[in-house]
Amino acid sequence: MKMLGLFLSNSAEDTFFLGEELGRELLNGDVVILCGNLGSGKTTFTKGIAKSLGIPNEIISPTFTILREYHAPHCSLVHIDMYRIESEDELENVGIDEIFEGNSIVVIEWNKKSIIKSKRLIKVSIEVINDISRRIIINYE
Repeated sequence: MKMLGLFLSNSAEDTFFLGEELGRELLNGDVVILCGNLGSGKTTFTKGIAKSLGIPNEIISPTFTILREYHAPHCSLVHIDMYRIESEDELENVGIDEIFEGNSIVVIEWNKKSIIKSKRLIKVSIEVINDISRRIIINYE
């Protein structure tokens, strides 16, 4: 995987582009965990991933729906936001384990699941430097 390491984003477009670059390397069954404060760019990064996968839909943060699923010609993207989840029991009610058993690419914001089964687990940390700049670290978990 080429997209490992430290990257500097100086705009929302840079963050989108980094997501797009990572998305080109993702395989069905991969899980991407996005870490960062509110407004750091997690959904913008996910939009870049979705574009690289050929998903034509607008990507909307699933904060209130917990998850959204998008389909492309060769894969599916499941975008999960666990911000409002209080416990792993709540995740079980959403059917989270079935999602990981599938062959979709899964992107998780605010991860609260202790054990995630996937082919590859990629962690993306987004740190706000100032109003426009972000430090983005991509590595294997």
